[in-house]
Amino acid sequence: MKIAIGCDHGGINLKPVLIDFLEKKGIEYKDFGTFDKSSVDYNEFALAVGTAVANGEYDKGILICGTGIGMSIVANKIKGVRCGHCHDVFSAKMTRLHNDANVLALGERVVGPGLFLEIVDAFISTEFSGDERHARRVEKIKQLENKNFK
Repeated sequence: MKIAIGCDHGGINLKPVLIDFLEKKGIEYKDFGTFDKSSVDYNEFALAVGTAVANGEYDKGILICGTGIGMSIVANKIKGVRCGHCHDVFSAKMTRLHNDANVLALGERVVGPGLFLEIVDAFISTEFSGDERHARRVEKIKQLENKNFK
């Protein structure tokens, strides 16, 4: 598994926690930034991670900002990205199981490091169910993208 990661200044403190977690699990990743606490626009990092996932360069993406909201909005503007904005383990599992989400957005100001890692672990370890009804719904999302993202 290959994971693209990115954050803005609002998620910079949790990124090292994420990197340590991924390295201990032996998961390959690429850090798309930011790399310090200077104020930046989250848009460019969500775009970089989302594009890398949508293009198939990475299997999944993880985005961290202050709340996760801005990152998720931007990521979901990219054709081929299904970004789940999650702050609990159940939602992280369900966004993979039912929605085949390929990007996760979280907020550093919303979750602490312990819960953060539980959410990330649930997201990366849960497979899409492939169940007919969920596959049909994901296919409808793809059709909507094809219609709206020319």
